[in-house]
Amino acid sequence: MAHAAPAPVRAHRPVVATATWVAPLFGLVYGYWAAANHRAGGPITTGNVVYGIVIAVIAAAVFYGLWAIAPRLTRELRALAWGSFAGIAFGFLYSLTDASVLRSIGNAAIIGGAVGAATFYRYYTTEDARGRHD
Repeated sequence: MAHAAPAPVRAHRPVVATATWVAPLFGLVYGYWAAANHRAGGPITTGNVVYGIVIAVIAAAVFYGLWAIAPRLTRELRALAWGSFAGIAFGFLYSLTDASVLRSIGNAAIIGGAVGAATFYRYYTTEDARGRHD
């Protein structure tokens, strides 16, 4: 007599475990990029290194916090949060290049809107009504 095979069980990786290595990596890259933009091609100084480290710690902490709370948000708020994070992060880096405030805000809004739309599309197409992924 044949028996039906059990449904495969998907092993979901814990969200926090992934964030423990992604957040510091993001912070390091972001801090280095911010320090490089801040010195504007000048020599590397102690103040510039400290600036990069401080920015890296702040960016990693915000990224980790958002990564931890995002699954509890609705798909609309989650997309808005990631879009806002991307827009603010890009706008800050862009403002360090001595660009005008309006240009920094405009480019940040474009990036934030694109990331927000893309993440909303992803969440809308891969989640059921209860917020679970397929």
